[in-house]
Amino acid sequence: MLKKERFRRFIDYFTEHYPEPKTELNFSNPFELLTAVILSAQCTDKRINQITPALFARFPEPESLAAASSDEVFTYIRSVSYPNNKAKHLVGMAQAIMERFGGEIPTTLADLQSLPGVGRKTAHVILSVIYNEPTMAVDTHVFRVSHRLGLAPLTATTPLAVEKALMAHIPKTYVPKAHHWLILHGRYVCLARTPKCGICDLRDFCKYYEKNRLEL
Repeated sequence: MLKKERFRRFIDYFTEHYPEPKTELNFSNPFELLTAVILSAQCTDKRINQITPALFARFPEPESLAAASSDEVFTYIRSVSYPNNKAKHLVGMAQAIMERFGGEIPTTLADLQSLPGVGRKTAHVILSVIYNEPTMAVDTHVFRVSHRLGLAPLTATTPLAVEKALMAHIPKTYVPKAHHWLILHGRYVCLARTPKCGICDLRDFCKYYEKNRLEL
């Protein structure tokens, strides 16, 4: 199957079955989403959604978080992965927003990445979800599913390489949705250790299934 056809099948399927995918992180404004995405690194969205209500109630905007100590923030996020580092990142992020951006969440990749705790993936999530920019955040699910479906070549061994492979073939209008499609498919169907190939409607053009179907 030609790469163009593979991408067309991928887009057609999800456009029909999941036309309006959304992030599973709970938030009500850009500041809350940025905070939640920073916390979600190497942690489940379910866990983040459990701890953010109390966190957001105590720190509803960058100003209050910027004035906090990392020790206090730690008490709200102790159950997430790497809570000490994330507490420091959150306070530093809020302080930078107050000092350099007037309390507003930045709107460019460079400005977002200048914030503590914000890498390319996190910045792309904010640009995609909040500002509907055609950016592709590559997390472990996107990385895995893209390779298994044959959307990214095996030579794409870094998140940036996978991002470029996807962006080269997905029309810009679909990019924000495709990011969620890949994440959700990886989270619920194309699992890392035990992919649910038996219920996957994409297996007829999936390279992973083609290679491993006799063992599955």
